[in-house]
Amino acid sequence: MKYMKLGSKPDAFQADGNNIRFVATELAADIVINVGDVKFYLHKFPLLSKSPRLQKLVAATNEENNDEIDIPDIPGGPAAFEICAKFCYGMIVTLNAYNVVAARCAAEYLEMHETVEKGNLIYKIEVFLSSSILRTWKDSIIVLQTTKSLLPWAEDLKVVSHCIESISSKASIDPSEVDWSYTYNRKKLPSENGLEQHWNGVKKQLSVPRDWWVEDLCDLEMDLYKRVIIAIKTKGKVLNVVIGEALKAYAYRRLPGFAKGTVNFGNDPLKTQTILETIIWLLPTERGSVSCSFLLRILRAASILECGEICKKELIKRIGQQLQEATVGDLLVPAASGETVYDVDLVISVVEEFVMQDNNIDRNSPEATEELVEVRSPIFVPASSKVSVAKLVDDYLAEVAKDPSLSLSKFIELAELVSPASRPVHDGLYHAIDMYLKEHPGLSKNEKKKICGLMDCRKLSSEASVHAVQNDRLPLRVVVQVLFFEQMRASAATAGAGPTEVPGNIKALLLRENGGSYGSSRSAITTNTEDDWDGVQMAGDIKSSSMVGRGGGGSQRSSASSDINKHGEEKANGKVKGILMPKKILSKLWSSKGGQGGENSSSDMSESPDSINQEESKSTHSRNTRHSVS
Repeated sequence: MKYMKLGSKPDAFQADGNNIRFVATELAADIVINVGDVKFYLHKFPLLSKSPRLQKLVAATNEENNDEIDIPDIPGGPAAFEICAKFCYGMIVTLNAYNVVAARCAAEYLEMHETVEKGNLIYKIEVFLSSSILRTWKDSIIVLQTTKSLLPWAEDLKVVSHCIESISSKASIDPSEVDWSYTYNRKKLPSENGLEQHWNGVKKQLSVPRDWWVEDLCDLEMDLYKRVIIAIKTKGKVLNVVIGEALKAYAYRRLPGFAKGTVNFGNDPLKTQTILETIIWLLPTERGSVSCSFLLRILRAASILECGEICKKELIKRIGQQLQEATVGDLLVPAASGETVYDVDLVISVVEEFVMQDNNIDRNSPEATEELVEVRSPIFVPASSKVSVAKLVDDYLAEVAKDPSLSLSKFIELAELVSPASRPVHDGLYHAIDMYLKEHPGLSKNEKKKICGLMDCRKLSSEASVHAVQNDRLPLRVVVQVLFFEQMRASAATAGAGPTEVPGNIKALLLRENGGSYGSSRSAITTNTEDDWDGVQMAGDIKSSSMVGRGGGGSQRSSASSDINKHGEEKANGKVKGILMPKKILSKLWSSKGGQGGENSSSDMSESPDSINQEESKSTHSRNTRHSVS
């Protein structure tokens, strides 16, 4: 820290208690100056020769026959006045970054200018500030902090603006030119002092990180910090990603609980809210300058602190532009109302923003006309980003589906925001649907049809199909669809045939169960984490597996697998092994449905292999008339 000593005489100021200061000298004091609650017993001559303000005050008191002068409004209070008084006496006084601004403001109050006496206090302080303090990185920050309690004097004297200019200029220079100390608590290279021992014993300078200045500025209060960041941005020499890191560091330092993923109001809720809103306002507009995870954390804090809707909308817009970077944990924002565990409406808004930016949106459609109020330039969204967001949505749905208070309409609304082309595989969506069915056992048959209508059974992997066929929570029509499309897949794999037309009796069965529809087109990729999902593998990592008969009847494998091996079609072997049991169940369903001539009211597939065998023994005729799809 830089400092400057003024005067040459020993310091003769002494204290008598906390409220009395006097000069230890043979001359009796002839003036008493009250500064706040402190009395100074001093001498007129050294003071009046350097301070016109004191001359005027003494003249006024002489007319009133008063021996005391009151100056309660001097900036810096008793401490700053004492520095000025010691300078008048020629006593040694030390100025540094902590007291120089107070002394400068007090000297201005006392009018200690160069015109009164050459080499007066104001001149000496200005030289010290410009030649020493403002050339030092950390001293400039300290001085700027001290101006907070000296407003408006420090502002009027340009001390604040000079400090901001000094700090922003240093933060904007090339990092290779930084040769002063700074605070940097991130992971460092071997040496802490910026020097590295070379192999030949010569020390060389280590490279300075681009964000070297970030942590030191976190010491500033928000109003001053805001002005410094604006000055840095105005110069245009610092990358937006570095400014983003600075705001992130400030949020972690200044927002209570932010580092733990939440925010509490602290001792001053209004101050906390103001800090958060200012950080949002300062965020760089360049896409990618701030991570999506940080933006979502800010959005979560804004929701907790009940910030303005404008702030939230700006965040949602920013998050939607880079939603593919987010994780499920980032999206789990607690609901403010308490009706649900998580704020699903907020996530719906974010996903809608992501969908809006796609340049393939038909902006002439009624939906787009109503929703898109502002005109935006179309943004190309890579297909990989769309697939990533689809996976993210499905994983999020699987997580929030565990909330018993989550309505079916919200689940469906969010699931339908993802375009069909973004879900090449529906394993993740199936997992989310299964979790919702598990946590909401009271759904009606129609409600189950609605939620299962989101899923396209043709886009399930073989492993997910095996799981679905044995899932008692699914409606019967869904199980039939899965069985049929797996049979079609197995037939195509073994014979090299193209898509097979749906037989008429299957269409009739699906029409009775679904009211005229047996398909849907939604898509995504996800991992399965609970219950039987531990055994279901992702598409793209498909391995051969066998179907376990429902009801504990044991595993049944197809005799056709030996024929497949004979023909050398090893690639299709795993799929065929896993589908022959569904083929048998499918055949049984066809025959039983056709024989009953009515609608099965059950939503689940409850027949076990044992019941199938009993039925087969009763009627061989129906077996002979059964449709074949192989």
